[in-house]
Amino acid sequence: MRLGVLDIGSNTVHLLVVDAHRGARPMPAFSHKEGLRLTEYLRKDNRLADEGIERLCDFVQEAVHLAEDKGVEDLLAFATSAVREAANGEEVLARVEESCGVHIEVLSGRDEARLTFLAVRRWFGWSSGRLLAFDIGGGSLEIAGGVDEEPDVAVSLPLGAGRLTRDWFTTDPPAADEVRRLRKHVRTEIARTVGDVVRYGEPNRAVATSKTFRQLARIAGAAPSSDGPYVARSLTRQDMADWAVKLTTMTAAERAELPGVSEGRAAQLAAGALVADAAMDLFEVDRLEVCPWALREGVILRRLDLLPGRHDQSTAAPKKTEKSK
Repeated sequence: MRLGVLDIGSNTVHLLVVDAHRGARPMPAFSHKEGLRLTEYLRKDNRLADEGIERLCDFVQEAVHLAEDKGVEDLLAFATSAVREAANGEEVLARVEESCGVHIEVLSGRDEARLTFLAVRRWFGWSSGRLLAFDIGGGSLEIAGGVDEEPDVAVSLPLGAGRLTRDWFTTDPPAADEVRRLRKHVRTEIARTVGDVVRYGEPNRAVATSKTFRQLARIAGAAPSSDGPYVARSLTRQDMADWAVKLTTMTAAERAELPGVSEGRAAQLAAGALVADAAMDLFEVDRLEVCPWALREGVILRRLDLLPGRHDQSTAAPKKTEKSK
């Protein structure tokens, strides 16, 4: 079947169309996205501004038409931290549904972590053993670990790169005292979770997903996205520590000149680097492997798991009737 996934993230709103069936990997057929950066439309009272809501409605309406044009049978729409934590989040969702006819499911932070972990597990397989997965989004950091498809532990922290940039930095590049205060805050928040995660056992493989980690790995020397998803990419703790310092001393324009860094994400990459550096250090991860699958793929895979199998109906031979005997 042809599925559409409408991902309303804190940084990007993204329509992904895939061809998929149960037991097979989803094959991307069409992609349309916009760097809406909803977190920038959050006012001081934590309400999404009307301009942000209108832009979101415009994109959803466009996505619906595109999905119809591409023959999508089922459109799955979900929102993450920016809408989840907005004081008027329910009002925003009701407005989108009324104007666009699309029901949007709001994922909890824990569900974000669980579904991302599912995507990571399917990508790397059972031979990877115990996995530890990190995902830095615009609004939150997700951490999950386990040996099965359902993680033993799944944590979401309000440490997204966009959120931290907006709340903690006032200059470009950020002042040294702002960097120091944010670094302390990030490490304090992550340190609180370490015991809950590692008590289940040491990971056999540590994995990173999300645009932030992909960009950090790229500037540290990983292969470009043009080389395809099957090229192994990784990020070492030493490289991350070095770049966490460098990026906080650069302007957004200077970061945008680095390989793989988009102009729209450059402003928040320094904060994202501080989070990545803290996670690798506090969890004592020497190397992170970058996974091309993340939350969207996890949503697709879970949806496919719920499809009835082709052979669910009985295949036993029909009973003979009196006439056929």
